[in-house]
Amino acid sequence: MLCPGRMLHKPARHRLSGLARLPRTLARAAFFNTLRAALQTDDGRRIAIDAIGDLVTPRPALPAAVIAEPNPYRAADRRPAEPPASSAPPVFITARFRSGSTLLWNLFRQHPQCTAYYEPLNERRWFDASARGSRVDASHRNVDDYWREYVGFEELARHYTEEWTCRRLYMDEHSWDPGLATYLRTIIGRANGRAVLKFNRVDFRLPWLRHTFPEAVIVHLYRDPRDQWCSCLRNASDCGPQATMSDFARHDGFYLGTWARDLRYRFPFLDPAALDHPYELFYFIWKLSYLFGRAYADHSVAYEHLVSDPVRQLSRIFDVTGIDKRCVSRLAALVEAQPERWPRYAEDAWFRAREERCEDVLRDFMRTADVASTQASVPTIAVAAVR
Repeated sequence: MLCPGRMLHKPARHRLSGLARLPRTLARAAFFNTLRAALQTDDGRRIAIDAIGDLVTPRPALPAAVIAEPNPYRAADRRPAEPPASSAPPVFITARFRSGSTLLWNLFRQHPQCTAYYEPLNERRWFDASARGSRVDASHRNVDDYWREYVGFEELARHYTEEWTCRRLYMDEHSWDPGLATYLRTIIGRANGRAVLKFNRVDFRLPWLRHTFPEAVIVHLYRDPRDQWCSCLRNASDCGPQATMSDFARHDGFYLGTWARDLRYRFPFLDPAALDHPYELFYFIWKLSYLFGRAYADHSVAYEHLVSDPVRQLSRIFDVTGIDKRCVSRLAALVEAQPERWPRYAEDAWFRAREERCEDVLRDFMRTADVASTQASVPTIAVAAVR
Protein backbone atom coordinates (compact mmCIF):
# COMPACT_ATOMS: atom_id res chain seq x y z
CA MET A 1 0.00 0.00 0.00
CA LEU A 2 1.45 3.33 -1.02
CA CYS A 3 1.15 6.33 1.28
CA PRO A 4 -0.20 9.78 0.41
CA GLY A 5 2.41 11.84 -1.37
CA ARG A 6 4.51 8.78 -2.26
CA MET A 7 2.54 7.23 -5.13
CA LEU A 8 4.69 6.08 -8.01
CA HIS A 9 1.94 6.69 -10.56
CA LYS A 10 -0.69 9.39 -10.54
CA PRO A 11 -4.21 8.06 -9.96
CA ALA A 12 -6.58 8.14 -12.88
CA ARG A 13 -8.43 11.23 -11.70
CA HIS A 14 -5.31 13.35 -12.31
CA ARG A 15 -5.43 12.44 -15.98
CA LEU A 16 -8.96 13.75 -16.33
CA SER A 17 -9.63 17.21 -17.65
CA GLY A 18 -10.60 19.99 -15.28
CA LEU A 19 -14.17 19.89 -16.56
CA ALA A 20 -14.44 16.16 -15.94
CA ARG A 21 -13.15 16.55 -12.38
CA LEU A 22 -15.64 19.29 -11.51
CA PRO A 23 -18.62 17.04 -10.60
CA ARG A 24 -16.43 14.91 -8.35
CA THR A 25 -14.97 17.98 -6.66
CA LEU A 26 -18.43 19.44 -6.04
CA ALA A 27 -19.77 16.13 -4.74
CA ARG A 28 -16.78 15.73 -2.42
CA ALA A 29 -17.18 19.26 -1.05
CA ALA A 30 -20.91 18.76 -0.52
CA PHE A 31 -20.34 15.46 1.29
CA PHE A 32 -17.74 16.83 3.70
CA ASN A 33 -19.74 20.01 4.33
CA THR A 34 -22.73 17.85 5.25
CA LEU A 35 -20.60 15.59 7.42
CA ARG A 36 -19.00 18.58 9.14
CA ALA A 37 -22.40 20.11 9.88
CA ALA A 38 -23.74 16.79 11.18
CA LEU A 39 -20.83 16.38 13.58
CA GLN A 40 -21.60 19.79 15.09
CA THR A 41 -24.99 18.56 16.34
CA ASP A 42 -25.50 16.70 19.61
CA ASP A 43 -26.50 13.53 17.78
CA GLY A 44 -23.48 13.75 15.49
CA ARG A 45 -21.07 14.31 18.34
CA ARG A 46 -22.57 11.40 20.28
CA ILE A 47 -22.10 9.08 17.28
CA ALA A 48 -18.49 10.21 16.84
CA ILE A 49 -17.67 9.77 20.53
CA ASP A 50 -19.22 6.30 20.60
CA ALA A 51 -17.23 5.24 17.51
CA ILE A 52 -13.95 6.69 18.73
CA GLY A 53 -14.50 5.22 22.19
CA ASP A 54 -14.69 1.75 20.69
CA LEU A 55 -11.43 2.31 18.82
CA VAL A 56 -9.34 3.64 21.70
CA THR A 57 -10.64 1.50 24.55
CA PRO A 58 -7.68 -0.38 26.07
CA ARG A 59 -7.58 -4.16 25.78
CA PRO A 60 -9.32 -6.06 28.60
CA ALA A 61 -7.22 -6.18 31.76
CA LEU A 62 -7.15 -9.68 33.23
CA PRO A 63 -5.00 -10.88 36.16
CA ALA A 64 -1.54 -11.95 35.02
CA ALA A 65 -1.94 -15.36 36.68
CA VAL A 66 -5.06 -16.03 34.64
CA ILE A 67 -3.47 -14.87 31.38
CA ALA A 68 -0.56 -17.27 31.97
CA GLU A 69 -2.83 -20.30 32.36
CA PRO A 70 -2.31 -22.83 29.53
CA ASN A 71 -5.02 -24.60 27.59
CA PRO A 72 -6.19 -27.20 30.16
CA TYR A 73 -6.81 -29.74 27.40
CA ARG A 74 -3.55 -29.41 25.47
CA ALA A 75 -1.05 -28.07 28.00
CA ALA A 76 1.11 -31.21 27.91
CA ASP A 77 1.30 -31.16 24.10
CA ARG A 78 2.56 -27.62 23.82
CA ARG A 79 6.14 -27.37 22.62
CA PRO A 80 8.34 -24.76 24.32
CA ALA A 81 9.26 -21.78 22.19
CA GLU A 82 12.65 -22.03 20.52
CA PRO A 83 15.23 -19.72 22.10
CA PRO A 84 16.33 -16.76 19.97
CA ALA A 85 19.62 -17.02 18.09
CA SER A 86 21.09 -14.34 20.36
CA SER A 87 20.16 -14.01 24.02
CA ALA A 88 21.69 -10.55 24.33
CA PRO A 89 19.10 -7.75 24.36
CA PRO A 90 18.80 -5.79 21.11
CA VAL A 91 19.89 -2.17 20.82
CA PHE A 92 17.46 0.29 19.24
CA ILE A 93 18.75 3.64 17.96
CA THR A 94 16.02 6.26 17.64
CA ALA A 95 16.63 9.57 15.88
CA ARG A 96 15.10 12.04 13.44
CA PHE A 97 16.12 12.25 9.80
CA ARG A 98 19.41 14.13 9.21
CA SER A 99 20.45 13.89 12.85
CA GLY A 100 23.63 11.86 12.38
CA SER A 101 21.89 8.53 12.92
CA THR A 102 23.60 6.94 9.90
CA LEU A 103 26.96 7.83 11.43
CA LEU A 104 26.04 6.17 14.73
CA TRP A 105 24.61 3.14 12.93
CA ASN A 106 27.83 2.77 10.93
CA LEU A 107 29.93 2.87 14.09
CA PHE A 108 27.92 -0.06 15.46
CA ARG A 109 28.15 -1.72 12.04
CA GLN A 110 31.95 -1.63 12.22
CA HIS A 111 31.94 -3.27 15.66
CA PRO A 112 32.89 -6.97 15.34
CA GLN A 113 30.34 -8.03 17.97
CA CYS A 114 27.32 -6.39 16.33
CA THR A 115 24.98 -6.83 13.39
CA ALA A 116 23.60 -3.36 12.68
CA TYR A 117 20.43 -3.03 10.59
CA TYR A 118 19.73 0.21 8.76
CA GLU A 119 16.22 1.69 9.08
CA PRO A 120 14.10 -1.52 9.06
CA LEU A 121 10.94 0.45 8.24
CA ASN A 122 12.34 2.18 5.16
CA GLU A 123 10.18 1.98 2.04
CA ARG A 124 13.18 0.83 0.00
CA ARG A 125 12.72 -2.64 1.53
CA TRP A 126 16.39 -3.48 2.05
CA PHE A 127 15.65 -7.22 1.97
CA ASP A 128 14.25 -6.94 -1.59
CA ALA A 129 16.97 -6.61 -4.25
CA SER A 130 14.39 -5.62 -6.88
CA ALA A 131 13.10 -2.69 -4.79
CA ARG A 132 16.02 -1.24 -2.83
CA GLY A 133 18.01 0.11 -5.77
CA SER A 134 21.68 0.99 -5.43
CA ARG A 135 21.63 4.65 -4.41
CA VAL A 136 23.69 5.74 -1.41
CA ASP A 137 23.49 9.29 -0.07
CA ALA A 138 26.83 11.01 -0.73
CA SER A 139 26.60 12.77 2.64
CA HIS A 140 26.80 9.40 4.42
CA ARG A 141 30.55 9.16 4.64
CA ASN A 142 32.23 5.76 4.87
CA VAL A 143 29.00 4.01 3.87
CA ASP A 144 28.93 1.91 0.69
CA ASP A 145 25.50 0.35 1.11
CA TYR A 146 22.60 0.10 3.58
CA TRP A 147 21.42 -3.44 2.88
CA ARG A 148 24.32 -5.85 3.38
CA GLU A 149 22.84 -7.23 6.60
CA TYR A 150 19.51 -7.94 4.87
CA VAL A 151 20.89 -10.12 2.06
CA GLY A 152 19.19 -13.53 2.07
CA PHE A 153 16.43 -12.16 4.28
CA GLU A 154 13.61 -12.39 1.72
CA GLU A 155 11.26 -13.89 4.32
CA LEU A 156 10.80 -10.37 5.73
CA ALA A 157 8.55 -9.60 2.75
CA ARG A 158 5.82 -11.71 4.37
CA HIS A 159 5.66 -9.33 7.31
CA TYR A 160 6.56 -5.90 5.89
CA THR A 161 3.90 -3.27 5.16
CA GLU A 162 4.59 0.19 3.78
CA GLU A 163 1.92 1.65 6.07
CA TRP A 164 4.58 1.66 8.77
CA THR A 165 6.31 4.51 6.92
CA CYS A 166 3.40 6.94 7.14
CA ARG A 167 0.46 5.61 9.21
CA ARG A 168 0.08 5.24 12.97
CA LEU A 169 3.33 7.10 13.56
CA TYR A 170 2.09 7.52 17.13
CA MET A 171 1.72 4.28 19.12
CA ASP A 172 1.42 4.06 22.88
CA GLU A 173 1.82 1.04 25.12
CA HIS A 174 -1.79 0.02 24.45
CA SER A 175 -1.33 -0.05 20.67
CA TRP A 176 -1.59 -3.41 18.94
CA ASP A 177 0.50 -4.35 15.93
CA PRO A 178 1.54 -8.02 16.04
CA GLY A 179 2.84 -7.79 12.46
CA LEU A 180 5.38 -5.11 13.37
CA ALA A 181 6.41 -7.04 16.49
CA THR A 182 6.94 -10.21 14.46
CA TYR A 183 8.87 -8.32 11.78
CA LEU A 184 11.29 -6.83 14.32
CA ARG A 185 11.68 -10.09 16.26
CA THR A 186 12.52 -11.88 13.02
CA ILE A 187 15.31 -9.38 12.31
CA ILE A 188 16.64 -9.58 15.84
CA GLY A 189 16.58 -13.38 15.83
CA ARG A 190 18.74 -13.58 12.69
CA ALA A 191 21.51 -11.32 14.00
CA ASN A 192 25.02 -12.65 14.31
CA GLY A 193 26.06 -11.29 17.69
CA ARG A 194 24.34 -8.23 19.09
CA ALA A 195 21.38 -6.94 17.06
CA VAL A 196 21.40 -3.15 16.57
CA LEU A 197 18.43 -1.58 14.76
CA LYS A 198 18.63 2.06 13.70
CA PHE A 199 15.26 3.81 13.29
CA ASN A 200 14.10 7.18 11.98
CA ARG A 201 10.42 6.31 12.30
CA VAL A 202 9.83 5.24 15.90
CA ASP A 203 10.09 8.57 17.76
CA PHE A 204 6.40 8.51 18.68
CA ARG A 205 6.23 4.71 18.84
CA LEU A 206 8.75 4.50 21.67
CA PRO A 207 6.04 3.77 24.29
CA TRP A 208 4.95 0.76 22.21
CA LEU A 209 8.53 -0.27 21.51
CA ARG A 210 9.46 -0.10 25.18
CA HIS A 211 6.35 -2.09 26.16
CA THR A 212 6.84 -4.72 23.43
CA PHE A 213 10.62 -5.10 23.85
CA PRO A 214 11.21 -4.36 27.55
CA GLU A 215 14.63 -6.02 27.42
CA ALA A 216 15.93 -3.73 24.65
CA VAL A 217 18.43 -0.92 25.23
CA ILE A 218 17.26 2.29 23.53
CA VAL A 219 19.78 4.94 22.48
CA HIS A 220 18.38 8.34 21.53
CA LEU A 221 20.36 10.64 19.22
CA TYR A 222 19.37 14.27 18.66
CA ARG A 223 20.82 17.28 16.87
CA ASP A 224 20.54 21.06 17.02
CA PRO A 225 17.22 21.66 15.24
CA ARG A 226 18.58 24.62 13.31
CA ASP A 227 21.39 22.64 11.70
CA GLN A 228 19.12 19.65 11.27
CA TRP A 229 16.60 21.83 9.43
CA CYS A 230 19.30 23.14 7.10
CA SER A 231 20.52 19.60 6.49
CA CYS A 232 17.02 18.58 5.41
CA LEU A 233 17.07 21.17 2.62
CA ARG A 234 18.92 20.20 -0.51
CA ASN A 235 19.23 23.89 -1.38
CA ALA A 236 18.48 26.36 1.41
CA SER A 237 17.75 29.14 -1.09
CA ASP A 238 14.76 27.15 -2.38
CA CYS A 239 13.08 27.41 1.02
CA GLY A 240 14.54 30.44 2.74
CA PRO A 241 13.30 32.51 5.67
CA GLN A 242 10.55 34.07 3.53
CA ALA A 243 9.19 30.75 2.27
CA THR A 244 5.61 29.66 2.91
CA MET A 245 4.18 26.25 3.68
CA SER A 246 3.06 25.90 0.08
CA ASP A 247 6.60 26.75 -1.11
CA PHE A 248 8.03 24.04 1.12
CA ALA A 249 5.83 21.27 -0.30
CA ARG A 250 8.08 21.12 -3.38
CA HIS A 251 11.23 20.71 -1.29
CA ASP A 252 10.02 18.37 1.45
CA GLY A 253 12.58 15.60 1.03
CA PHE A 254 12.14 14.02 4.47
CA TYR A 255 8.42 13.43 4.87
CA LEU A 256 7.61 16.41 7.10
CA GLY A 257 4.20 16.87 5.45
CA THR A 258 3.47 13.14 5.72
CA TRP A 259 4.27 13.16 9.42
CA ALA A 260 2.11 16.24 10.02
CA ARG A 261 -0.86 14.67 8.23
CA ASP A 262 -0.72 11.58 10.42
CA LEU A 263 0.24 13.14 13.76
CA ARG A 264 -2.04 16.20 13.76
CA TYR A 265 -4.91 14.09 15.05
CA ARG A 266 -2.86 13.50 18.19
CA PHE A 267 -1.15 16.88 18.19
CA PRO A 268 -3.60 19.36 16.61
CA PHE A 269 -1.04 22.18 16.43
CA LEU A 270 0.72 20.24 13.64
CA ASP A 271 -1.64 21.77 11.11
CA PRO A 272 0.43 23.30 8.28
CA ALA A 273 -2.39 25.71 7.43
CA ALA A 274 -2.00 27.38 10.84
CA LEU A 275 1.76 27.94 10.58
CA ASP A 276 3.69 30.81 9.01
CA HIS A 277 6.90 29.01 8.08
CA PRO A 278 7.80 25.33 7.58
CA TYR A 279 10.54 25.61 10.21
CA GLU A 280 7.78 25.92 12.81
CA LEU A 281 6.32 22.58 11.76
CA PHE A 282 9.80 21.09 11.73
CA TYR A 283 10.52 22.45 15.23
CA PHE A 284 7.26 21.14 16.68
CA ILE A 285 8.03 17.61 15.50
CA TRP A 286 11.70 17.93 16.48
CA LYS A 287 10.83 18.96 20.03
CA LEU A 288 8.17 16.29 20.46
CA SER A 289 10.65 13.71 19.19
CA TYR A 290 13.23 14.99 21.66
CA LEU A 291 10.76 14.71 24.54
CA PHE A 292 9.75 11.17 23.63
CA GLY A 293 13.40 10.17 23.35
CA ARG A 294 14.25 11.65 26.74
CA ALA A 295 11.24 9.95 28.31
CA TYR A 296 11.70 6.43 26.94
CA ALA A 297 15.36 5.93 25.99
CA ASP A 298 18.04 4.48 28.25
CA HIS A 299 20.59 6.98 26.99
CA SER A 300 20.40 10.25 25.05
CA VAL A 301 23.32 11.82 23.22
CA ALA A 302 23.67 15.00 21.19
CA TYR A 303 25.14 14.65 17.72
CA GLU A 304 27.39 17.65 18.39
CA HIS A 305 28.89 15.91 21.43
CA LEU A 306 29.39 12.70 19.48
CA VAL A 307 31.39 14.40 16.73
CA SER A 308 33.37 16.69 19.04
CA ASP A 309 34.38 13.98 21.53
CA PRO A 310 33.71 10.61 19.88
CA VAL A 311 35.92 8.51 22.18
CA ARG A 312 34.17 9.67 25.32
CA GLN A 313 30.65 9.53 23.89
CA LEU A 314 31.10 6.12 22.27
CA SER A 315 32.52 4.78 25.53
CA ARG A 316 29.39 5.94 27.34
CA ILE A 317 27.12 4.43 24.70
CA PHE A 318 28.94 1.09 24.84
CA ASP A 319 28.80 1.13 28.64
CA VAL A 320 25.03 1.61 28.55
CA THR A 321 24.49 -1.06 25.90
CA GLY A 322 26.96 -3.52 27.44
CA ILE A 323 29.13 -3.71 24.33
CA ASP A 324 32.91 -4.19 24.40
CA LYS A 325 34.57 -0.80 24.02
CA ARG A 326 38.13 -1.86 23.32
CA CYS A 327 37.76 -0.76 19.68
CA VAL A 328 36.45 2.71 20.53
CA SER A 329 39.57 4.51 19.31
CA ARG A 330 39.44 2.77 15.94
CA LEU A 331 35.74 3.60 15.51
CA ALA A 332 36.21 7.19 16.63
CA ALA A 333 38.56 7.73 13.68
CA LEU A 334 35.53 7.39 11.38
CA VAL A 335 33.86 10.44 12.90
CA GLU A 336 34.19 13.76 11.08
CA ALA A 337 33.07 17.07 12.56
CA GLN A 338 30.67 19.26 10.59
CA PRO A 339 30.54 23.08 10.69
CA GLU A 340 27.38 24.90 11.76
CA ARG A 341 25.12 25.69 8.82
CA TRP A 342 22.25 27.63 10.33
CA PRO A 343 24.02 31.04 10.64
CA ARG A 344 24.13 31.16 6.83
CA TYR A 345 20.37 30.52 6.67
CA ALA A 346 19.03 33.16 9.09
CA GLU A 347 19.96 35.22 12.13
CA ASP A 348 19.56 33.92 15.66
CA ALA A 349 16.62 36.27 16.24
CA TRP A 350 14.70 34.74 13.32
CA PHE A 351 15.07 31.22 14.67
CA ARG A 352 14.52 32.23 18.29
CA ALA A 353 11.21 33.99 17.61
CA ARG A 354 9.74 30.90 15.95
CA GLU A 355 11.14 28.48 18.50
CA GLU A 356 9.73 30.48 21.40
CA ARG A 357 6.33 30.65 19.74
CA CYS A 358 6.35 26.87 19.35
CA GLU A 359 7.50 26.38 22.94
CA ASP A 360 4.54 28.42 24.19
CA VAL A 361 2.11 26.21 22.27
CA LEU A 362 3.81 23.03 23.47
CA ARG A 363 3.80 24.21 27.06
CA ASP A 364 0.06 24.86 26.96
CA PHE A 365 -0.62 21.55 25.24
CA MET A 366 1.51 19.52 27.65
CA ARG A 367 -0.07 21.23 30.64
CA THR A 368 -3.49 20.22 29.37
CA ALA A 369 -2.26 16.69 28.72
CA ASP A 370 -0.82 16.51 32.25
CA VAL A 371 -4.17 17.48 33.76
CA ALA A 372 -5.91 14.85 31.64
CA SER A 373 -3.25 12.19 32.17
CA THR A 374 -5.80 9.65 33.34
CA GLN A 375 -7.13 9.41 29.78
CA ALA A 376 -5.26 6.61 28.01
CA SER A 377 -5.39 8.31 24.60
CA VAL A 378 -3.56 11.46 25.73
CA PRO A 379 0.27 11.60 25.77
CA THR A 380 1.59 12.09 29.32
CA ILE A 381 5.12 13.37 28.79
CA ALA A 382 6.30 15.38 31.78
CA VAL A 383 5.47 19.07 31.50
CA ALA A 384 8.78 19.95 33.13
CA ALA A 385 10.55 18.79 29.99
CA VAL A 386 9.25 21.76 28.01
CA ARG A 387 9.83 24.45 30.61
